[in-house]
Amino acid sequence: MEASPSSYSPSEEGPDISIVVPAYEEAQSLPDLADAVRAACEKADLSFRLWIIDDGSRDETWEVVQGLCEDDPHIAGIRFRRNYGKSAALAVGFDRAQGRYVATMDADLQDDPNEIPALLEMLREGDHDLVSGWKKNRKDPLRKTIPSRFFNWVTRLFSGLPLHDFNCGLKVYRREVVKSIDVYGELHRYIPLLAKWEGYDRVAEKEVRHHPRKYGTTKFGIERFLQGFLDLITVVFLTRYAVRPMHFFGSMGTAAFALGFLVSLWLSFDKLVLGHNIGDRPLLLFGVLLILFGSQMFTTGLLGEMIIRPRMEDPSTYEVAEAVGPADTAAEVLEGQ
Repeated sequence: MEASPSSYSPSEEGPDISIVVPAYEEAQSLPDLADAVRAACEKADLSFRLWIIDDGSRDETWEVVQGLCEDDPHIAGIRFRRNYGKSAALAVGFDRAQGRYVATMDADLQDDPNEIPALLEMLREGDHDLVSGWKKNRKDPLRKTIPSRFFNWVTRLFSGLPLHDFNCGLKVYRREVVKSIDVYGELHRYIPLLAKWEGYDRVAEKEVRHHPRKYGTTKFGIERFLQGFLDLITVVFLTRYAVRPMHFFGSMGTAAFALGFLVSLWLSFDKLVLGHNIGDRPLLLFGVLLILFGSQMFTTGLLGEMIIRPRMEDPSTYEVAEAVGPADTAAEVLEGQ
């Protein structure tokens, strides 16, 4: 496959946009995907770098990626020794990404590369930090769409982000957003929430076309939804309490200890004043357990504070968006990040 000549080519500062595509056993779809990305960027007059991250595929995916890289200098590939997951692939792609903007999409051809210029235009014109795709008319079976809608509803409820489709792989970011977040485990579903935590809260959403799967079968089973809810708990905790664990554990500890203390106080009054036997009452055990649980939560919160304190005392922990003042002083502040 010969790369067609065009006017777009990466500048010294990098391409206009880096497109990161995690791929796991998608050998059949990658040539069509590369052609579609190239055509979309040519039409929009965008210079691009397509990063294909082979997530430990066992088919011919890596051989296909190598061939694409030989034919087109705008394509680059990275291969994992084993399957680490989509989050790991995105993290590596984000680390390599150049240019002012970064886009992500899936490799199965269900995401349409022609949507990238429109998402990018919305990002620029609306001065957003990221724009997420919304597969409103999703071309998937009900066994996937119904759980996905429930998952997205719960995620909206807990995260406070009014997105309809957290699972959509088609997104466009300003480069500084992806350079500021840490994506690991299965947290790729919650990148908008991770970005919001870092202060990039100008998040928008746009309807995008969704196509039926052309090659192969989905690599995700029903277990992804259970994992998704567990990851949601992780992200909500990290985004709200990672730098103040005592607020989380201390609140539970205070409530449990106070309730246990009241239960024990009542039982003491019942025993000492009213003369009733309390030794065989389940309420006594319940009160003691509440006091012990509350004490453990306090201890956990204090340990958490002791662990994070050294990190939070480091000024480089905090993201500085801008600095004003004498030119040399402002530059020094920004360089310290």
